[in-house]
Amino acid sequence: MASVRYDDATRLYPGTAKPAVNRLELEIDDGELLVLVGPSGSGKSTALRMLAGLEPLDDGRILIGGDDVSRVPPRSRDIAMVFQNYALYPNLDVGQNMGFALKQQGVHKDERMKRVREVAKLLDLEPYLDRKPRNLSGGQRQRVAMGRAIVRRPRVYLMDEPLSNLDAKLRVQTRAELVELQRRLAVTTVYVTHDQVEAMTMGHRVAVLRDGDLQQVDAPSTLYHAPVNLFVAGFIGSPAMNLIPVSVDHAVKLAGVEIRIGDGLGDGQRATIGFRPESVAIRDDGPIPARIRLVEDLGSEVFVHLVIEHEGEERRIVAKVEPPFPGKADDNVHVALRGTLHLFDATEVRQATVTL
Repeated sequence: MASVRYDDATRLYPGTAKPAVNRLELEIDDGELLVLVGPSGSGKSTALRMLAGLEPLDDGRILIGGDDVSRVPPRSRDIAMVFQNYALYPNLDVGQNMGFALKQQGVHKDERMKRVREVAKLLDLEPYLDRKPRNLSGGQRQRVAMGRAIVRRPRVYLMDEPLSNLDAKLRVQTRAELVELQRRLAVTTVYVTHDQVEAMTMGHRVAVLRDGDLQQVDAPSTLYHAPVNLFVAGFIGSPAMNLIPVSVDHAVKLAGVEIRIGDGLGDGQRATIGFRPESVAIRDDGPIPARIRLVEDLGSEVFVHLVIEHEGEERRIVAKVEPPFPGKADDNVHVALRGTLHLFDATEVRQATVTL
């Protein structure tokens, strides 16, 4: 095992004005599974490639186990990478694919096959060791790719959206298997994804990036319940947090309903109030009139898309309710807010939290 540290790490591509990764400061503990998440172009894959040695640093350092590896070639960093497209050799069987890196390192055949069988048992791949990749399912190919990384016994695993090619059901199953496997191996793992649900369910901590800048790194529950800024609030959570622009005057008014906020912001400022779908209750005595746009009934939960009138304009919000829900599109209902509300200032930084 080894810790990983990004120390002011920067990558600026030629011909661009803004770094793809901008002065990244991030520490990853021994045995931790840290997820890098963000939208397309956020710099998450670039940050992973910098750690792998596939992208040079323009400034700063990267350390693995306390050793500065900024200028160490990839093969000497003692890392193993799992790619999105599996990258299996089609002419080799499963056992040969898994043991290929060990063969290149000169590991004796007996030791090589011993380690391959151990990992194949761990990944339930023993019946498939003699099969070629073309005769495997997508999930089995992904396990082979992970097995090839595991047999090397590296200090750090790097995973670049390894589940994105799988169908929805298999992705959920493989995700759970991967988390369990990482816990058993206890090897430091950096995992990149654009899927925030994947990030929230897998990572010990999650680092959110935007346009090359680190926004927040925290436990998944902290990101959800205490986002530091408007971007994290809107990105983490599915459906996303409801965000409504408001004016501050000792209190804020949402659809005509006054909400006291304390002393977080001065009077006369514009701000944004945010609240999760579970903070919206649909009930007859609710003070805010609303119209149903759409009802998404997922069986175990229901998401109701609503329109409210706020400051003379229609605003869209989402409520999470318990099934069964009798409402349908175009029904007029009333809603009330409950739980936690967040207030973000004009610079998009969270300044106040109100509990109703």
